[in-house]
Amino acid sequence: MTVLPGGLRVCVESVPQYGRGLAAVALTVAAGGDDDPAGRHGTAHLVEHLMFPRSGREGSADPAGEGYAALVAGAGGVCNAETHRDHTVFHTTVPAELLPDALAWEAGRLLGFAPTEDVIRTETDVIGEEIRGAGDAGRYWESALGALYPGSRDSFGTAAELAGITAGEVEAFFRAHYTAPRMVLSVVGDVDPARVVAVVREVFAGVVPTAEETRAAEAPRTARGIRAAEAPRAATEIRTAPLPAGRPGVAVGHPLPDPVADRPAYLAQAVLAQVLGRSRLPVLARSVRDGHRLTSATVTCGYHGQWLASAAPDLTLAVLGRAPGTEVGAAVDIWRSVLRAVADGPLPEAEHRRAVNSLLVAWHRQADSLPTRAVALGRDALLLPGSAGPDALPAELRRTTPAEVAAAARALLEGPVTVTELAPQKGTVG
Repeated sequence: MTVLPGGLRVCVESVPQYGRGLAAVALTVAAGGDDDPAGRHGTAHLVEHLMFPRSGREGSADPAGEGYAALVAGAGGVCNAETHRDHTVFHTTVPAELLPDALAWEAGRLLGFAPTEDVIRTETDVIGEEIRGAGDAGRYWESALGALYPGSRDSFGTAAELAGITAGEVEAFFRAHYTAPRMVLSVVGDVDPARVVAVVREVFAGVVPTAEETRAAEAPRTARGIRAAEAPRAATEIRTAPLPAGRPGVAVGHPLPDPVADRPAYLAQAVLAQVLGRSRLPVLARSVRDGHRLTSATVTCGYHGQWLASAAPDLTLAVLGRAPGTEVGAAVDIWRSVLRAVADGPLPEAEHRRAVNSLLVAWHRQADSLPTRAVALGRDALLLPGSAGPDALPAELRRTTPAEVAAAARALLEGPVTVTELAPQKGTVG
């Protein structure tokens, strides 16, 4: 880790064994849906889109107007980005010998950010289509988070609020949040760390904060005032407004421990989700309890199913399909009975080991993905300070015990919970 004079943190990892001849760059920014201004929900998402400029201007890194994505594709590389609740990440993979060019393009789109009204209108239309095409699971997750943490904002935005946004508002958001102290640049692959840092010092020299930007970056980040400590601590059941669905069901949300302050408890929740998903819930969905039945049951841990991809607050979410005659309360009772069986334990060692191994297999399958490693390094540095890094995760998971998983199940039973009825609309199969 190197911190440049302007405050930009640079993480470089030389791992040629995972991608000989390749390099991945990830730019992680502390700006997401929770930072959207009032009345302009979706600004962070819009800025993500506008970081892929489609028109050039004299003196920019792309005067011909090819666009960032075209420059990367022309080099034989790939790029993408995603906006989350608490951050935005941009990732690019190119041949290693073209890494200096990719770093220059990355700096260039930061220094040359100046979207026109026409481009803004085009991208707000694109985001509107993305919002309309968003999956049901995302809506369930956002509903649960909003009930537990009032004021939280999803990462997509609201088409109506974006419709009137101006170039001035977009630039104000960019200038306030895309500052060097709020960004981490991570580079992973077949690279020489010293040479990478030297290139970054040169091409990112202009990405320095003003005095006002420095003060804003150093101020405590309130994320619209949301804090994990604000979650209700008692076993409160919060009923939210019903959501439309193809079939009858219920979504049940539980707050997760802080992955920084209480990492072992957080990882135990990840293992618990695997235990439930791999062995307990498939059997449950085929069984009948007190005359009530579930037709399906899934559980995910972490931001939209991505664990360790967000700082607190975060959720475990269960989505349960209800058979005819099974009411919402009965479905929730069945879910609680499954948690109680794990909480009362002891969890069989073989079942625990299978759950941990499934997480380890998923980790190892992604370990040779350069962009995944680059994104993980950036997130750890920005969102999870004190983390030992992605390569320490396997050992951390192996240290998780059946007793900790049982405690994780008890924490879900004893803590607050959101319950959202999933109700078929007219014309859907129920």
